[in-house]
Order: sequence, then structure tokens, then C-alpha cells
Amino acid sequence: MVKVWLLVTLVNHFCPDSNISTLKSWMDTEIVYRSLARKWIVTLFMGTCLLLCARMIMPVCAVSMAATFNWSKIDSGLVLGAFFWGYCFTQILGGHASDKVGGERVLAISAASWALITAGTPLLTHLGSHTLAVMTVARFLMGLLQGVFFPSLASLCSQRVVEGERGFLMSTMHSGSHLGTLLAGGMGSLMLDRYGWESMFYSTGFLAGLWALIVWQCFLKGYLSRTHWLSLFKKPPVWAMVITHMCMCSTSYTILSWSPTYFKESFPHEGVYNIIPWLIAIPSALGGGYVSDFLINQGYDVTSVRKIMQFFAMGLSSMFIMALCGTISFHSAVIFISAAVGVSTFTSGGVSVNVQDLTPSCAGALYGFMNMMGALMGLVLVSVSGYLIEVTLSWATVFSVITLVNVTGLGIFIVFGDARRVDLEVYSQETVL
Repeated sequence: MVKVWLLVTLVNHFCPDSNISTLKSWMDTEIVYRSLARKWIVTLFMGTCLLLCARMIMPVCAVSMAATFNWSKIDSGLVLGAFFWGYCFTQILGGHASDKVGGERVLAISAASWALITAGTPLLTHLGSHTLAVMTVARFLMGLLQGVFFPSLASLCSQRVVEGERGFLMSTMHSGSHLGTLLAGGMGSLMLDRYGWESMFYSTGFLAGLWALIVWQCFLKGYLSRTHWLSLFKKPPVWAMVITHMCMCSTSYTILSWSPTYFKESFPHEGVYNIIPWLIAIPSALGGGYVSDFLINQGYDVTSVRKIMQFFAMGLSSMFIMALCGTISFHSAVIFISAAVGVSTFTSGGVSVNVQDLTPSCAGALYGFMNMMGALMGLVLVSVSGYLIEVTLSWATVFSVITLVNVTGLGIFIVFGDARRVDLEVYSQETVL
């Protein structure tokens, strides 16, 4: 802002007849933009945190609820898995709706809805004797409503945020999800012991509802976009982005799903390990986003920056994962898993934000499609990994498959990936604040 005031002073001195009011108006707009951006970052960070808290409540409470309602492992798996089936169905719809009416509206409405389901879950268990069916439907609806969040976030960022600041913003949002996972596991265990599993649903549902109200009251309204985003699938950079995102999501889901079992079976007598990777992931995500935006603002090619960040997220992380294939100590395993999870967050400055580079006019719908495909591929890879563990009795096979998937996705992105806009032919006028 000092530079802006200096510019106004110089123009006023040397060009007294110039329209200084125009420069001052621009400066005032810049101040308003920065102030609004800071509010968005804090609000959306809390939103992603609450999103993951609400999502992780059921896994954290699954053992207590299974004991209360006499669920078997198959029953628990049915309830837990119902979320992801619902999560897949609304990715494209949520992104498309956000492109049409504005991401902030979709975020607020969906958050209010899944907050209501979260807070009402304990009450639903008293509706009748079919608790398993009711909980399965509730989790399915939860997935449907939460499935619109990240596509809406991508749409919102593409409409409101300039190119040189998108990486850090998306990294901040993803670090919020890591914090949510950490809080659900850490604080959730304390609340389970002291107040029962119902307290987790009530408290998280209330906070999420409050967040939705704040978003509705404080955020700007959306705009209208008429881009025919399906025609963009003719572009090789779009397919490269989608395939790489699928690979990234599926390997992340697999590590998230099977790492607790790996530690419990490989190191049965060791202590706490679950929270360490997520503690590492939060500063790592923020640092990766900052670095990507810094490089872009310094004049480095955006495409090169995206590919470098993705190399760290998929290439370097695979090296740490492959180190788990041998015979290692508990502390080494924790270090390698934490390092792999940490550098994988650099994808927030790579392929995760690439959709805003390529197709800002319809980023929500397209991100919804790639996130849906990532969730589906994640379901497949998680299931295949379980089969491989059962058949081979070896974790090395699973880690090798994860590495193969990562390397494949990275190779495709390096060869075919790009960051230049490809939606200009079907682009309709939009407003960027």
C-alpha cells in the first residue's frame, strides 16, 4: 500500500491535472479486496476443519456405536462406506451449481443441511428398531451434502482469487481438513470417554450450523456463467489433470484407510502414532501453498510451478512410501509415513489448483468431476489393497501399488499437463473481484 500512496503523490506533483480520484478509488478497492480475502481465508479454513470433523465423527464413534447397537464388522463397514457412495454422486452437480449461482451459496446451504444431519444423528437412533438402516441412510445423505464442498470451493476461488494467490488459499483450505481430522481423533476420544458418543454429534453439528449462518450473512453473492464445460474434455491438459487427481486421491485414501492397520499389525506394542502425520501435514500444506504462489509472483512459469509441486506431492512421497517395504523400526515407519503425508499436501499448489488455471469459468463443475472420479478410484484401490494384504500377507505389495499409481499419475501430468487457459473458446464474460 506504501507503493500505491507513493504513486499517487508523484502523479499529483508532476501531473496536477490528472484524475487522482481514479487512483485513490483503485487503492480503496485494493484495501477492501485484501480485507475481504483475509475474512474468506479464516472462514473457509474453519469450514474445511468442521467438514472433516463432521465426516470423521462416525469412524471415531464406530466402536462405541457398534457396542451399543450390536453391529458386526460388516454392519459397521456398511454404515461407514455409505458416506463415500453419497459423496461421489454430488461432486459434478455441486460444482455446476456453484458455477451458476455462486459457490458461497452452495457452501452455506449444504453446510446447514449436513450440520442438521450431524446434530440429529443421535435422535435418529431412537426412531425405531432399524438403527442400522437409518444410520446407513443418514451417512449416505451426509456424503451427498458434503460432496459439493470442495467443488464449490474450487469454483469460488476461481471466481474471486487472482492466479498468484490461489495456491496458498487452497493449501490453507486443505490444512484445515487436516486439522479437522486431527481434532476429531484427538478431542473426539476425550469427549467419548467423558460425555458419550452423542456429544460429538451435537457439538460438531451446532458449530457447523453456526458456520453456515456466518457464510450466508457475510459472503458476497455469486454470478452467472454459461460455459459448456463438457466440451473441455477434448483438451489433453484437462484429461491429464483429471487422471493425476484421480491417482493422487486414491493413494491418499489408501494411506489414510490402511496406515492404522499397518501400525497395529507391524508394531502392536508401540504407542500413539495416528496424530503425528496430520500434525506434519498442516504446516507442510501451508508452506507448499506459500512457495507455489511466491514462485509465480516472482515471474516463474505457472505450468512449471504446478509440475514441480506435483513432483514433490507424488514423486518424493513415493520414495518415502517405498522405504516402508523393507524391515524397519517403529520410529522409522512413523517418520516415513509422516514425511509421505507431509509432502503429498504440496498437491494443493499443483494439480488441485490446476483446474482454476485451465478453466476458471467452470472450475466448480470440472473439479466436481475429477473429485468424483478420485473418490471412485479411491474406493477401488482401498478394496484392492485389502485383498492384496489378505492374499499376500505382505504390506510391501500395497506400498508398491501405491507407488506405481503415483508415478503413473505424475508422469501423465508432467508430459501433458499445462496451466494455460483452455476454456476461452466457450468462455462467457465473468467478474473477478
